[in-house]
Amino acid sequence: QVQLVESGGGLVQAGGSLRLSCAASGSIFSINGMGWYRQAPGKQRELVATITSGDSTNYADSVKGRFTISRDNAKKTVYLQMNSLKPEDTAVYYCRYYEYWGQGTQVTVSS
Repeated sequence: QVQLVESGGGLVQAGGSLRLSCAASGSIFSINGMGWYRQAPGKQRELVATITSGDSTNYADSVKGRFTISRDNAKKTVYLQMNSLKPEDTAVYYCRYYEYWGQGTQVTVSS
């Protein structure tokens, strides 16, 4: 069993920044393949960013150049640095590790 706990969400003005964290615990030996997803009201959950072995990253087109995913293997923690936030980034952000999901953290960007 794997537990994922997100933190760092909140309310920020457009153009601002937030840093999300996802701490993994339980039966997990590597955080390769972890990723961030988000779900806005009335919309489907969508991929934001993933990080795999060798620190290869993948981003949704809508966040490229603004968001950065990184990780600390020793802490089994993945981060999402979000800069130049826009109102359309407002959503619940979820951490995912294969079939495991965190509880989500709300990010609200005001205009």
